[in-house]
Amino acid sequence: MNAPPLTTDPAPSWPLAPTADAADVTLPPPPLAGRHLVLGVTGGVAAYKAAQLVRDLQRAGASVQVVMTEAATHFVGTATFQALSGRPVFTGAFDTRIDDGMAHIELSRNADAIVIAPASADFLAKVTHGLCDDLLSTLCLARDVPLLVAPAMNRQMWQNAATQRNINQLRADGVQVLGPDAGEQACGEVGAGRMLEPAVLVEELSDFFTPKTLQGKRILMTAGPTYEAIDPVRGITNLSSGKMGYALAQACRQAGALVTLVSGPTALPRPYGVRFLPVQSAQQMLDTVMAELDMAASTISIDCFIGVAAVADWRPLQVASQKIKKERGLAQDGTILTGADGTSHAGTGTAGAGDTSYAGMGSARTGGTSHTGTAPAGADRPSRTGTVPADTLTLALTQNPDILASVARRPDAPYCVGFAAESEDLLHHATEKRIRKGIPLLVGNLGPATFGQDDNTLLLVDEHGTRTLPAGSKTALARWLAQELGRRLPA
Repeated sequence: MNAPPLTTDPAPSWPLAPTADAADVTLPPPPLAGRHLVLGVTGGVAAYKAAQLVRDLQRAGASVQVVMTEAATHFVGTATFQALSGRPVFTGAFDTRIDDGMAHIELSRNADAIVIAPASADFLAKVTHGLCDDLLSTLCLARDVPLLVAPAMNRQMWQNAATQRNINQLRADGVQVLGPDAGEQACGEVGAGRMLEPAVLVEELSDFFTPKTLQGKRILMTAGPTYEAIDPVRGITNLSSGKMGYALAQACRQAGALVTLVSGPTALPRPYGVRFLPVQSAQQMLDTVMAELDMAASTISIDCFIGVAAVADWRPLQVASQKIKKERGLAQDGTILTGADGTSHAGTGTAGAGDTSYAGMGSARTGGTSHTGTAPAGADRPSRTGTVPADTLTLALTQNPDILASVARRPDAPYCVGFAAESEDLLHHATEKRIRKGIPLLVGNLGPATFGQDDNTLLLVDEHGTRTLPAGSKTALARWLAQELGRRLPA
């Protein structure tokens, strides 16, 4: 049984109107917002996790009515669930708190779904064969809403042929089976049978209630900053937290897409259910993206590439093999570096052809003044002309590859969406960047106002015009963008 549909704006938003305003856009609510769930708790040690699940579901916007089996009350008391849910807990089929005495009917009629977590082997067998000798099993048989179960049992019980037959039959009957997970169990054994963690169950339920506007689409994304090494302990990066890209990866997956995320270094947990490929530098990110596209060309093509990553435009021309020391501009291994006075200094070691020099062609800007140097004749004896202020170390930088433009230039290029973080004149820079990179859609924002924050304001630019999205959480904006991609990508 499918999830009841969310109310969404059916009006297409493509192509963009020349001057579409934020007032014309309504950001979609979280998938569980306003949902009413019946949470069935059966007998098993994992019942204690159901208490956290109640709290997590409420934080996601759902209301929860708990129904327990008699066995479940031996693990967690009804008072715990009543306090957490703010509702009375039902355990018996003849509960007089229901006016007509038909709790097995009334409790499900206002629900959007029934979720059994944990679902014991005994209870799964009951539901499979239509047995109903208590309130919860009767509720499942008399329902007209989706049923989702999260199995929890010993590994041998899970692997038992009878349990597997029951699980297969439940799936055939349209019951959604969530998990189980594998790992250490309460009995001390290790294997499959653990109930999914509450946070994962919330993700699974959010998936279930999200309209599948991207069902089956394959999306390749980049997110986060890149890190360009100067030496083994220092590097050039930016303030991107990766939150927008990770939120978009999650939203696309919830909308039914198969998502591969190529991510620079962030402090964020990996998005659930997303294929995750970590990288550091811009060159590594480009190589990984191109390898994914090449691999897809021989199997199933990528439908969409989304470049959300804040890729460093420049990287050091050369990387020191050891830490650059403040004293006389020397690396610990004696590598020769350009000193503060613009001359070369040799350390106690030997700088061979394979060692790093930071003297090189290019311009170094300090305080708005340009200082030009010349390339060394040999890596072991760098030299540089010109002057720089005292106590200054000049790094020669070279331009990084343009990942988004490189993807867009491919003969088998997927639909490309770019992101641009600017500090001023967003409309002008975003419009120019979309044309320069040759992509159909660009999403712009003001980087200093959003880096590291949970909220954002976005500007969409395509060949037909612009649209400003209202300020909102990055997760809400990501859900809107996922819906928009569903409207734009070919069926």
